[in-house]
Amino acid sequence: MINTSEIFQTVRMITEEKLDIRTITMGISLYDCVSADKKALYNNIYDKITSKAEHLVKTGEDLEREYGIPIVNKRISVTPASLVAAACGDPIVVARAMDAAAKATGVNFIGGYTALVQKGMTPSDRALIASLPEALTTTERVCSSVNVGSTRAGINMDAVQMCGQVIKDIAQASREDAGAACMKLVVFCNAVEDNPFMAGAFHGPGEGDCCINVGISGPGVVKRALEKYAKDQPFDVVAETIKKTAFKITRVGQLIAREASDRLNVPFGIVDLSLAPTPAMGDSVAHILEEMGLESCGCHGTTAALALLNDAVKKGGVMASSHVGGLSGAFIPVSEDIGMINAVSRGSLCLEKMEAMTCVCSVGLDMIAVPGDTPASTLSAIIADEAAIGMVNSKTTAVRVIPAQGKKVGDEVEFGGLFGRAPVMRVSPYAAEAFIARGGRIPAPLQSLKN
Repeated sequence: MINTSEIFQTVRMITEEKLDIRTITMGISLYDCVSADKKALYNNIYDKITSKAEHLVKTGEDLEREYGIPIVNKRISVTPASLVAAACGDPIVVARAMDAAAKATGVNFIGGYTALVQKGMTPSDRALIASLPEALTTTERVCSSVNVGSTRAGINMDAVQMCGQVIKDIAQASREDAGAACMKLVVFCNAVEDNPFMAGAFHGPGEGDCCINVGISGPGVVKRALEKYAKDQPFDVVAETIKKTAFKITRVGQLIAREASDRLNVPFGIVDLSLAPTPAMGDSVAHILEEMGLESCGCHGTTAALALLNDAVKKGGVMASSHVGGLSGAFIPVSEDIGMINAVSRGSLCLEKMEAMTCVCSVGLDMIAVPGDTPASTLSAIIADEAAIGMVNSKTTAVRVIPAQGKKVGDEVEFGGLFGRAPVMRVSPYAAEAFIARGGRIPAPLQSLKN
């Protein structure tokens, strides 16, 4: 039974503590769109997406008005494009159709310009990766991902090498915006098939024809709860407070997901109970960690605090929804979190410390700006390090890095909106070129043998 106090608590979360539904994402299968004819493929994709998602944005807006809960983004994810484009041989056709359909439906972004290459690459996969500079700089709303490793398969170092060079090429192609098109590409290890968050969302091969996935947020709500109920208390109390708060946040996501599913007549997929920050003050994961007693995010103790937060969010949220999935935990993007931005600017948070933090958070090195002259091999080595963390620990890790064209360490890049701003971070001056040039595949770890 919901009592009056709980209703008022939820209202306060929304009005004062920046609770929001970060995204309603409709996943759409494009398998029945496949054609060797480019024009037919384009039309099939456009027609399928626009028919399925015709009412997605309006439904989201209706739910916002009726429940008073902000729904920040309405998005679409589709079947990995390299699979859909294999018959025609030209993935750019898929990117063009995705972008046109996204504009027609009014969604913020569409994800799924994706290649799954953890164990090897088909010609279609290679073509898609090679096309990324063109695809991401000539479309407005298309987002992309490449899965280069998994616990079961190991790490495809040939793909890692390609991705490092492609990121450099994307940055160069979007140099007038300081390489901002790189924000639309995520390189994964252990990518999940039902992630509603961009830029890494895609509708996995194991998914149905269509579904609704919802991603929630609420770092401000968690921080306020710690201030009110766990000030100077032992970590047992901290963890319990976060669990209870995550439960309440996830119930809001469950409500919106069920309502959207019913109104759109599309199956409910999952609720992703991640804490996704924004650049706004009062909406920071870093500030939650500092509320636990750290002087500045990045100092010694940060990894332990983040581990507690991530675990408590999962434990609280999983009891609040019948279907929890996606990434589910705490995100630590630099440019999208005011606390992270300030920590980097004051020197307490460096790339190496962030890599350690990714061992216990939801994803990985996210929205990191590095000097524009960073070598492609260094970018590949950063990807390889993150993929190794994911592979060995059986978790999703990712890299979304922006070589900021014309910028050096200490400069800042302004992206605007939810993307925020990013201080340019130092990378190691020592080369990994010979390491990356070896290519081949790093074998799967022993823990992959679970059968």
